[in-house]
Amino acid sequence: MASRGIIENASGRKSLGSSILSSLRKLLIRPHAFIFSKPFALIFTLYTGTYLTANTIDTVSSTVRNTPFTSTTHGTAKFAATSAANLSLCLWKDTHFTRLFSTTAPRPLPPASYALFTLRDSLTIFASFNVPALLAPWMPMHTLPHALQGLQAQSIAQFAAPAAMQLLSTPMHLLGLDFYNRRAVAPRERWDLVRRAYAWSVLARVGRIVPAFGVGGVVNTALRRRLMAGLE
Repeated sequence: MASRGIIENASGRKSLGSSILSSLRKLLIRPHAFIFSKPFALIFTLYTGTYLTANTIDTVSSTVRNTPFTSTTHGTAKFAATSAANLSLCLWKDTHFTRLFSTTAPRPLPPASYALFTLRDSLTIFASFNVPALLAPWMPMHTLPHALQGLQAQSIAQFAAPAAMQLLSTPMHLLGLDFYNRRAVAPRERWDLVRRAYAWSVLARVGRIVPAFGVGGVVNTALRRRLMAGLE
């Protein structure tokens, strides 16, 4: 929903709120049509492929290093593998989404869009799969409200890092879309569009990333540990 809304808003097809409400209405009234739609299949493939790659790297790493199967890694190999999987799948997804929901006639993504989308996704993957393990030991858990102190530092970091990264990656996303939607535009006009759409686009991207890599990351880690503990 958020991806479609940002694209439609950037192209002038619909406002962000109108697009998200339209998608929510379809999900509530015709859930089967929403789940079996092409956009849903693209998103499902993207995140399934990304998590399968991350889990495979963790399993291979624990086997090679002779560490418990439940352990996870945050090194270069994991970043490279998950980035390669996510980037290829996300660029494939973005190519289809941009053509589906932009007002511009379908055409190949320009090199500038590819470069910006690649940088955007690299930052998100780094924040989702590498930063939480590095950040967790430094989390000041004793300063949290009492109601939150039962949470693990790893879980909090898994929510915070991908969400915070959207402050930096959202302009890249908006500029990549604008390079597709408008060919010959002065840099100042492009940055004006980013400035106007920035705040709501950040909220929309956080709303998409937190369930995907925040909730998804915590659930994936817990499920993997439970399954791997059975093997051990």
